[in-house]
Amino acid sequence: MIELACVIKDLREELNRAIAAADGEALRFELGPIELELSVALEQSAHAQGRVRFWVVDAGADSGVGKTSTQRISLTLQPTLAGSSRPVAISGAAEPNER
Repeated sequence: MIELACVIKDLREELNRAIAAADGEALRFELGPIELELSVALEQSAHAQGRVRFWVVDAGADSGVGKTSTQRISLTLQPTLAGSSRPVAISGAAEPNER
């Protein structure tokens, strides 16, 4: 199983790679809402803080989750660039008029 925070971090890294890989390309795609549907296992820690952790269940890990109940959750993420409220374009560099 993988922590939900790691899944979102990896998604962010993949999107950053897509932006960099499109450098110089004429065709650009505006990045709209990202919808994720995940199977998660909930784990509540018995420590003093009582923290709840969300684990994303890997497709091949079902047998290891035997005693853990799983739930499906849907997330919609709206990507933005730090310091900007404009839509994100999958591209390497901004056009001069896009600053």
